[in-house]
Amino acid sequence: MDIAPDVAAKVTRLRELLGTFDSVLVAFSGGVDSSFLLHEAAAVLGPRCLALTTASPTTPAGDLDDAVRLARALGVEHVVRDTDELAIPGYAENPVNRCFFCKDNLFTLTTAEAQARGIATVVDGANLDDLHDHRPGLAAAAEQGVRHPLVEAAMTKTDIRAASRAAGLETWDRPASPCLSSRFPYGTPITREALARVAAAEDALRALGLRELRVRHHDTIARIEVPAGSMSLFLDPAVRERVTAELKRIGYLWVTLDLAGFRSGSLNDALPAKKHEGPEG
Repeated sequence: MDIAPDVAAKVTRLRELLGTFDSVLVAFSGGVDSSFLLHEAAAVLGPRCLALTTASPTTPAGDLDDAVRLARALGVEHVVRDTDELAIPGYAENPVNRCFFCKDNLFTLTTAEAQARGIATVVDGANLDDLHDHRPGLAAAAEQGVRHPLVEAAMTKTDIRAASRAAGLETWDRPASPCLSSRFPYGTPITREALARVAAAEDALRALGLRELRVRHHDTIARIEVPAGSMSLFLDPAVRERVTAELKRIGYLWVTLDLAGFRSGSLNDALPAKKHEGPEG
């Protein structure tokens, strides 16, 4: 499939940049951005490319399996490291810079792995749009010398989806899948039980055929976000009864549908204007 000349030029720039690296370790989540980056790094560097994925209680259901499968399909050596963000001091309290703790932990693991294997550079899938978002994790990357090749090639999320589709990657239209902690309002403590409840609630909604959704955790209330076009599904009494019964079984007392619809980073609406720079999850 052909892509627009400007996107093709950015892909060429990305490949040229990757070619300047002796070897890379890709912090690989299996999402749209890191999957495209891994695809390109593998094509340019071959066996000098390694992928590392972390598995934790905050990982959305199925994401790890998808990452393992894609790395295998690309023929890339893939390392999976268990981790537990809840054990990081300060993380479970869910401050507004929670993502800093998570990314600092991730990049500590990736940097250590790279050093142990003699890999020259750690890279991640941050894209140009991320520079305008509320992304505390970018500070952690800067502190640990992690490179952002997609940013350096000036690739936006739209560019990456287009290039991924042209490359035949199944991830080209994958919905964003941030960590489950992004479902909690800042200041609400994050626990294993609550993470499991959110994961189970979102699984129940996916079973209805929904692809893009969030279940925002407000203690005893589950606030469901789906795109406006999917709201009509909940007009069916049988669907409402099924969803309500399942989420109450999971542990919520009240189940609500947010009439504003799905929007990435809706919990950032509560941040002061100077801190609210865009979506996180």
